[in-house]
Amino acid sequence: MAYPTDRPATWFVTGTSRGLGLDLVRQLLERGDAVTATTRSTERLLSALGEGVDTSRLLPLTVDLRDEEQVAAAVRKTTERFGGLDVVVNNAGYGYLAAVEETGDRDVRDMLDVQVVGVWNVLRAALPVLRGQRSGHIVNVSSVLGLTAVPGWALYCAGKFALEGLSEALAAEVAAFGVDVTIVEPGYFRTDFLTRDSLALPEATTDHYPAIRQMVAQHLELQGKQLGDPVKGAAAVIDRVVTGEGPLRQLLGSDSHAYATAKVQALTANLDATAATAPATDHPAAA
Repeated sequence: MAYPTDRPATWFVTGTSRGLGLDLVRQLLERGDAVTATTRSTERLLSALGEGVDTSRLLPLTVDLRDEEQVAAAVRKTTERFGGLDVVVNNAGYGYLAAVEETGDRDVRDMLDVQVVGVWNVLRAALPVLRGQRSGHIVNVSSVLGLTAVPGWALYCAGKFALEGLSEALAAEVAAFGVDVTIVEPGYFRTDFLTRDSLALPEATTDHYPAIRQMVAQHLELQGKQLGDPVKGAAAVIDRVVTGEGPLRQLLGSDSHAYATAKVQALTANLDATAATAPATDHPAAA
């Protein structure tokens, strides 16, 4: 079993100063586990946790996930402080709403640096530890928009689709080492993900995408009314890791399940429609 049963576990969690990451840290500390929490601002993290939380088993670190050396140092500090590493949660990320045409080169690179490069940096640093001890659990927080795409979310979806592919391959690569992988796919959760502090918008827009402008306004108005409860979401992720039971993908929220189901139905219809024509490009079967 990947999760330790004879001692408190050590978790390495990214993106922890708000949202699901913050609730994860709070609940893990309440369990008595050890947590390395990376963030862009340890001050904001500690302030958000408040004085009622025992932080004696917390290692808060300001880490730029795009910097491979900073990430590697954070993993080393974790093993030095707590004597090991059991669970890695790649949670850091942010939203971006714009048409493809409006999405600048810098926007693309910034998003993929966090959603893909940053995750890869964490994995390269942590996997030798987990592989060497032949146990551990990696949780990659994706989104239902890593399974399906909607207008205006192209850049965010691109990052999450990449994370999904990375995670599927990773799960098959590390299974023989006793390392489990879970892809978490939340729907809309009542965090500050849709606030202007967390949601990036393009520097310039055009008049050709009024539906996307309307969608952006609707999303900003949705803040505080989202269906998902982040406290319950964090608890579900912890339960998946602790029990070691569950499929590769953990969908969180009935909205997430509905979006994913619609994608499966659309993909099935697409496969059925091309079943007869797909073999046309094959080489003739050998006689």
